[in-house]
Amino acid sequence: LTAAKATLAEQLTALRNKHTWVMSFLYIGTFGSFIGYSAAFPLLIKSQFPAMPAVYLAFLGPLVGSVARPYGGWLADRVGGARITMWNFALMAVGVAGVLAALGARSFPFFLLSFLALFVASGIGNGSTYRMIPAIFRAEALRTSGLAEESPVDEAKEKALLLGRREAAAVIGLAAAIGAFGGFLIPRGFGMSIAATGSIGTALYV
Repeated sequence: LTAAKATLAEQLTALRNKHTWVMSFLYIGTFGSFIGYSAAFPLLIKSQFPAMPAVYLAFLGPLVGSVARPYGGWLADRVGGARITMWNFALMAVGVAGVLAALGARSFPFFLLSFLALFVASGIGNGSTYRMIPAIFRAEALRTSGLAEESPVDEAKEKALLLGRREAAAVIGLAAAIGAFGGFLIPRGFGMSIAATGSIGTALYV
């Protein structure tokens, strides 16, 4: 923790790095989706399946998403954060397709299962995306210092790795703050979609 400590000025320099914005965008897609879906899920059940007395099942979404998060980090450690994050977004696309199909068929069980798949995918993505940040900034710090991962550990490499840890710590905080914007965007998008079309389909496509 001491090694990762950085001043506010040092943290703000991370805003000039393209990787900060790529990771923040990805985190809107994972963490932002998780908190956005968590906020909207009970209202979606009530609005899309008003005859179903099943709003109490909405807790299952945040539950499975939270349980899945550590597995995202575990998988990323073994397979690689970028690969897991890529497949996570593919799984989220499948989940959205399932929700759209369930709405068309008016099938609540299919709707629930598809949304749970979205929650699991967003939870896995939370873990894998966070796993990517230290790896990216470690590699970036070594590259800008003209060093390689296999280079012997000396004062120059220690200094580069310390810089990488500091930048990663700053980006983790920034990405979390920016990613949380999804908690506003997603429920707002569902509300606008229902108001304009009577369905959440448009929001899901977006």
